[in-house]
Amino acid sequence: MILRQLQELIGGIYDVSVAHDVYDFLVTDRRRLPAAVRAHPTDEQLVVASAGTGELGVSLYLDPQLLERLSRADPLEALNAGNVADYWTALEGVSHFVYLAWNSGHDKPVSLLELELQAEIDKYVASWWLLKRQVPERFPAELMRLLFERTRIDPALAAGREEIYRRASLYAERFCRRIERTLRARGASPEREVLSELRRFYRLTDASKRAHIEAHA
Repeated sequence: MILRQLQELIGGIYDVSVAHDVYDFLVTDRRRLPAAVRAHPTDEQLVVASAGTGELGVSLYLDPQLLERLSRADPLEALNAGNVADYWTALEGVSHFVYLAWNSGHDKPVSLLELELQAEIDKYVASWWLLKRQVPERFPAELMRLLFERTRIDPALAAGREEIYRRASLYAERFCRRIERTLRARGASPEREVLSELRRFYRLTDASKRAHIEAHA
């Protein structure tokens, strides 16, 4: 159920919906993955294949032990230091799935940089909303440090795409820092202002997203 709840969380924040349930595309047996990606030692992998007819074949791999850990320590009930890494891994996979499915439904191409940039933003935004719901009296100031200052790219997992992941993280950090400043500000409904921007941003193209960050962050 947790993946469906994450899909609903992302959909609610960005006011988007897709006609597909993430569980219909979930793979937990690494042996079922294509040979080209099977050997990568990753707990999460979105596999996309083109049938040559304009249709996409999509599978989301998540490690079964990761899902088991999340079922025992549900971050949607209590997000904490013990489950945040697994939560972000699962959230990244669901983010990739929703973003690809939504853009595909609107005949919009998606680049790898765009996919990773949105996933990093989703980690911050979805975690902020979740923590504020769980502990409304405190501001989750640790998110920026955990996501963007303490995170390192593992070359073994990046598989030669380190520069793409690095650029996505840098752009996402700039965007999220500005979002955090707005959320910290006193005044009328900063969350409503942030939601409006997030929903506009979600619908921008790859180049327009980066231009927006460079112009405003």
